[in-house]
Amino acid sequence: MYLQTDMQTMDDLRLFSKADTQGIYDIYNHSFTRGGQTIMEAMFRKPLNNREAILKRINTITAFVNRKASFPFDGAMLDQVEKYISFDDNPDGGTKVSLSEKEVQHGVMAIINLFHTLRQYLASAEMGTVKELEEERLAAIGILNAPAFIPVFNAQPNASISFAAVTAFDVLIRSKEKQQVLQLLHFIYHIDVYISVAQVTLKHNMIFPVVHPKGTSILKVDGVYHPLLKNAVANSLHMTPARNLIFLTGANMAGKSTFLRSFSTAVYIAHMGFPVAAAAMEFSVMDGVYTTINLPDNLGIGASHFYAEVLRVKKIGQELSEGKSLFVLFDELFRGTNVKDALEGTLAVCNAFTNRKDSKFIISSHIIEAADELRKKESAAFYFLPTVMKGTVPAYTYTLEEGVTNDKHGMIIINNEGILDILKQGNKGGKRLNKQL
Repeated sequence: MYLQTDMQTMDDLRLFSKADTQGIYDIYNHSFTRGGQTIMEAMFRKPLNNREAILKRINTITAFVNRKASFPFDGAMLDQVEKYISFDDNPDGGTKVSLSEKEVQHGVMAIINLFHTLRQYLASAEMGTVKELEEERLAAIGILNAPAFIPVFNAQPNASISFAAVTAFDVLIRSKEKQQVLQLLHFIYHIDVYISVAQVTLKHNMIFPVVHPKGTSILKVDGVYHPLLKNAVANSLHMTPARNLIFLTGANMAGKSTFLRSFSTAVYIAHMGFPVAAAAMEFSVMDGVYTTINLPDNLGIGASHFYAEVLRVKKIGQELSEGKSLFVLFDELFRGTNVKDALEGTLAVCNAFTNRKDSKFIISSHIIEAADELRKKESAAFYFLPTVMKGTVPAYTYTLEEGVTNDKHGMIIINNEGILDILKQGNKGGKRLNKQL
């Protein structure tokens, strides 16, 4: 049911914010409720690997996009309901929060208002035409029409309620029928998520991908860009069963990591059934998505960066050996070892990957010598991000091109910054360097 992935991939793609860095989640999350935010986070942590489930979510959100829907419930009212029902604190139905008489009264009135609003919404043309949620809509109507809730609808929204009535409603809502109320809230939270994503779709002109059955091994993305970058350069990349490994080269600062994040993020988000930052996309459902962009040393087991890379490759190999279809990305594979070992390791791993037609692999590398050997594999394709020299100053197009490049301009940048001249001047130069840094 769920796509296999891990924290390394989530961190690589920067799905969630850290410190002052915005995450992909923040783009999509404009939920009005805490419950909606919790559900959306769960969707980010557990993408889908079932075509029918992905299509249902796509079609549901699309229905709200087409209606340019807005959230029909008052956020402040739902905050009162959430506090009153203690949903976030103890979702199994118990009550951990002690409420004052005034808080109970406000909570009961909020529930009454919510029930009336929900009944009207469920009967609206907007909800009646979202066929993907018809089962959930009818279930919610069934709860509202239960005899136990007749007193709720006999009470008028925002009307004064006697102390005795408040006490009776409190017993009904927080004891006898609490699970039914929680089920209604769960439905509302999902509506919150769908409408939030629908509004983001319209605001950012995102598109929904075409979803192919598992095993068809299609992955085509046109005009993909990183949704967190302003004026991002879009790129296109097509992969098929006969073209399942991409070998990517390019100098530092040419945009490799940004492209890899953009493309991988689209693959990940597509498996959530959410719209992606691209002009068009088609993909076959996969069993798992694993990326390796910022792999840290595993100090807990005394592992160097290279050994951490080896363990990562081993993990991927074990998943592949079980017959799973995976999207796999390694940014600068085996960067943690010497050039000779990196070349031999890169060739061995890439050659093994090319034999797995049901999976997709992107390997970026500075070891361009590996390309000569990999050209013998028909399923390998080669792309690079170019550097354009303007005199002694490198410039970047950030536009993917076919082929292999040996662009290297590290020393040019060092010379342009005058670092060697500064260091040659001894202590005086060192002070100047510190000041610049």
